[in-house]
Amino acid sequence: MFSLGQENISTSPASTKGPVKYGELIVLGCNGSLPNGDKGRRKSRFALCRRNKANGVKPSTVHSSCTPQAAKAISNKEQHSISYTLSRAQTIVVEYTHDGNTDMFQIGRSTENPIDFVVTDTVPGGQSHADGQTVQSTISRFACRIICQRTPPYSARIYAAGFDASKNIFLGEKAAKWRMQDGQMDGLTTNGVLVMHPRHGFSQNSKPGLWREISVCGNVFMLRETRSSQQRGKMVDSECNELVDGSLIDLCGATLLWRTAEGLAHTPTVKHLEALRQELNAGRPQCPVGFNTLAFPSLRRKDVLDEKQPWAYLRCGHVHGYHGWGGRRNPEVEAECQERECPMCRARGPYVPLWLGCEAGFYVDAEPPTHAFVPCGHVCSEKTTAYWSEISLPHGTHTFHAACPFCIQPLSGETGCIRLIFQSPLD
Repeated sequence: MFSLGQENISTSPASTKGPVKYGELIVLGCNGSLPNGDKGRRKSRFALCRRNKANGVKPSTVHSSCTPQAAKAISNKEQHSISYTLSRAQTIVVEYTHDGNTDMFQIGRSTENPIDFVVTDTVPGGQSHADGQTVQSTISRFACRIICQRTPPYSARIYAAGFDASKNIFLGEKAAKWRMQDGQMDGLTTNGVLVMHPRHGFSQNSKPGLWREISVCGNVFMLRETRSSQQRGKMVDSECNELVDGSLIDLCGATLLWRTAEGLAHTPTVKHLEALRQELNAGRPQCPVGFNTLAFPSLRRKDVLDEKQPWAYLRCGHVHGYHGWGGRRNPEVEAECQERECPMCRARGPYVPLWLGCEAGFYVDAEPPTHAFVPCGHVCSEKTTAYWSEISLPHGTHTFHAACPFCIQPLSGETGCIRLIFQSPLD
């Protein structure tokens, strides 16, 4: 279902199963695909696979700005380098050399060739910006890079900033930067790259970890006071930049979920989600007001309101079909309406259509879809709603809040999710 769309990918010599996959990055807020469809390097899901030829790099020589070697390192388009501008008169240039043991993948807003995975700002509700609407993006053009070991256990490490078309990274005067004890330089990007590693892996027992900031050299820091502050947070020596199954990467405008190849092997497939949908529909749930049979539309029609669409009162969880009980309007207007009274229990709350969560990578288990996020109405398993409702995701440059992973809409209510109550047919 998801194409790799990558060049320079090697297949495993030991089998004919295809490329050696390190893992996948999945954009939060995309329920299986981008709002306007996946196109080329701009898509909702990106597989990192072993390349035919290693393209990783590692730091080598350090030059001060006045030397001819430093000027040569910056101007040489075959030479990777990072420039740290300390003042108008002083720049430190760190040369990077080829590393035959690693593969490098770059993520950012730029559509230039060095970027493997093009990421744009995610809008809550799973929508895209209107045509012609110019929105100032907070995602860096060359946001971050992930370096993967080409041999088992295929560890993946993340670093802030990516190399541009000239194979350079420039940290200007205003960027936070410093010299480390070993003489190497390090720094932070303008809005930073934040990472959160879950505790107990990505499973039914997962618990959110703490958000940290990753530096250009891959060191781990506590968060800055504000996202773009020039003062770095305290270094956390006990933690590292290695991604684990379920790690979240925030690029200030879009958040990515990292799933390892091993983790994905234990994750429900789209086929499994389709089987769960059919099983739910086979139970012929009924609207307690209109007595009509309800059915979740196919995963392909995940955004189109259907006449059999289940709706729910999100204060109590009672599932109905769409009805005008109480003299209400049409479904499109109703979906925007804030509150309605449930005819079953008189609880007042949001009355919304229910949508199945189609992005299998967000599920922490393969259990049936019994719970819904509040107030968007995306439906998935109980443990999946419980896990995501506990995670505070970065929002903008200053705030954090829990959100539905399928549409990134902020959660509300006491727990951010509700158990759904389906009525079985009377016959």
